[in-house]
Amino acid sequence: MGLLQPAPGEPQAAPGGVAAQGVAAQDVAAQVPYGVPQEAGKPVGLRARLSRLLASAPQWLPALLVVEGLIMYVLAIKAPVGPMRGVDPSDIDGLGLISALPATAFIALLIMIVSFFVTVAQSTDRKFLLLFQIAAITFALHGVGSLVAEEPRFPTAYIHAGFVEFIGRTGETAINIDARMGWPGYFALFAFVTKAAGITDMSTILLWTPLLSNLLYLLPFVLILRQVVATTRARWFAALLFVLVQWIGQDYFSPQGFTFALYLAFVAILLRWFGRVEPRTKPVPPKGLRKLIARLDAMTPGELANTGTYRADKLLMLMVLLTLFFASVASHQITPFMMLGVVTAFLLFKRTSLTWALPFFLGLVTLAWISYMTVGFWASQIDTIFGGLGNVFANLRSNTGDRIEGTDPAHAMVLQARLGILVVILSLAATGLFRRLRRGVFDRSALILLCVPVMALALQSYGGEIGLRIYMFALPGACLLAAYAFFPNLPADSADVREETVPLRKRNVRFNPELTKRISVVVAAAFAIVFAMAFFLARYGNEQFERVTTGEIAALHYIYDHDKPSARVLYLVPKEGPEVTPTLPWGERDVELVNFNVQALVHKDPTKISDAVDALKEQPRNSYLIVSRGQVSYLQLNQGFPADWGEKFRAALDASPDLKRVYSNEDAALYTWKNFVRGTEIPEPNPYQGRGDPTTPWTPVGIGALVVTWVALFGYEVIRLNGPNRAPKARRRLLYLAVPSFAVALAVIVERFIYIAQNNM
Repeated sequence: MGLLQPAPGEPQAAPGGVAAQGVAAQDVAAQVPYGVPQEAGKPVGLRARLSRLLASAPQWLPALLVVEGLIMYVLAIKAPVGPMRGVDPSDIDGLGLISALPATAFIALLIMIVSFFVTVAQSTDRKFLLLFQIAAITFALHGVGSLVAEEPRFPTAYIHAGFVEFIGRTGETAINIDARMGWPGYFALFAFVTKAAGITDMSTILLWTPLLSNLLYLLPFVLILRQVVATTRARWFAALLFVLVQWIGQDYFSPQGFTFALYLAFVAILLRWFGRVEPRTKPVPPKGLRKLIARLDAMTPGELANTGTYRADKLLMLMVLLTLFFASVASHQITPFMMLGVVTAFLLFKRTSLTWALPFFLGLVTLAWISYMTVGFWASQIDTIFGGLGNVFANLRSNTGDRIEGTDPAHAMVLQARLGILVVILSLAATGLFRRLRRGVFDRSALILLCVPVMALALQSYGGEIGLRIYMFALPGACLLAAYAFFPNLPADSADVREETVPLRKRNVRFNPELTKRISVVVAAAFAIVFAMAFFLARYGNEQFERVTTGEIAALHYIYDHDKPSARVLYLVPKEGPEVTPTLPWGERDVELVNFNVQALVHKDPTKISDAVDALKEQPRNSYLIVSRGQVSYLQLNQGFPADWGEKFRAALDASPDLKRVYSNEDAALYTWKNFVRGTEIPEPNPYQGRGDPTTPWTPVGIGALVVTWVALFGYEVIRLNGPNRAPKARRRLLYLAVPSFAVALAVIVERFIYIAQNNM
């Protein structure tokens, strides 16, 4: 303010000079009671600081709680086993991992959930803190399996690691080894990454993939939530629900877990860069179904309008959209159909600015990949692929009632809990949709995301797991609508979502809106806690046979060390069938040398080993019958085998005069045939290169038609990005070129299915 600076060493003068200092001194003296020394006034300052600290508790308390809960949770899981901490795998029973978790782990999780709702209840949108809190809860729920595991859990992850090892070692794919190699995109990607990084042991990747996958899912899902018309509470509670009810267990090292992240990113791009929200201008018809549809169409859209996006941005995101789809087509069988269904539904319900050229383009890409790139898979089993079309009720039963067949009462509770979570989340979604409709909001996009995956029931049963895939893909829409069951109101201002509108109706005018909002937060927190507890039961209920031990890994490594020139492994099944997967960490190495396709039938009577012995006797040299802890646990929990069946079965095999035990430990044992006919040799493995895929005379024509169609449809979509009235003649000419070439390409695809199937029976 124009004051001169004092010389170095001189005391700093207060503004206003001596007079001001005198006034300040009088003010200080007036604040100190008469007869009390000035030092005695210090406790007053301390109390003031404490008061300010308590007043600011809503700012720092949630962050402190979540960090405290996270540290407490890790210590509870990783500490030495005791009454209140540590996990002893021997305590795991038919309920799964929840039976072995210490009480302090649940308390820590409760603290983190409370921290989240303390933040949500505030009137500010603290995005980074909320995201950190949800990430911490994700770590607690989806990372606990990795924290307690001796080896990477879930047996099927090992065969996927074997595909990666094979592609990295040979540089080839072999669909005649396994049908999944017809969609090798995911495996080829990791083969490139591991080889480039010099990674030879994928155990760490397999161990932490479930947690990393779920953290990855959060990013596109949060972007989806940013495109809906909802309050802060609704958005973040939907994100929390997405973590709490995602018990499906498809997030391990697998193509379906990877492509689910691509699916979420695909939907997020559709909503963010190609979303379309247009108010209805047509009059509402006077009666009938058209009146109902028109009234829904006239409601407030549940999505935000996409405004201010440049054409260059749209072109870039269209390329990203296509890249995500291409990666899914090359990696997984179901995900492309889910993406295609969402695009088509968005077009039908006017929720995207893209045109009908895109679904025809994407559909042709999917059909072309199946027809030209996976011939070795479908050439001789057309009935298997298409036999389930239209069998909705049969597919539904194979994914629900047929799975609740275990006689172990505790494990039956696990299976029922999974169905219970499904029923509750769908009920909440229906309630949320109803409450939003009463407020005049029609959430088309959320409803599309919920309903489109259900259409997959009309396809095949996918090995009895199509229901699991449907649940996973329906979760984004279900969680968003379920959040509306608690927080259905609209934000008061689109630029500030902290406040919300409260509809005034005769029925609720007597309720205090602020009290209603507090009650909603409390009820939502109660549901979140229940879902979190149920998650442990549903997700880790199969831990007895999904957990992999060091002993099982060692037994299979013995086979890999003795698999030259080939080897066969017989695994235990209660009934023989084509859709039974080994419950052991199979195929980690040498997938072209070790055959895991032979089943050994076993019975509840552990002394009845004749069927298993006969199955081994029919195999050539270097064939092994494996008895593992995971297989025995599966038979006990799901088939009602006795608790001591494993020990007695191994004892009976040891006593058999025809068998020889070549390897054993506490968790696994390997048996082979004791005496072979002299001169019997170990067979050479089947060649995996193949002799080339069968083709048809019209195939070259079909390939040419495919290229022309894709170029024409892509050009049409790119021109259309400029607006509906740009270059109509050019777009019309592209359609004239695309329609006949599309018809030819589709006809050749159908011709290939018919011709090749008839000539390969």
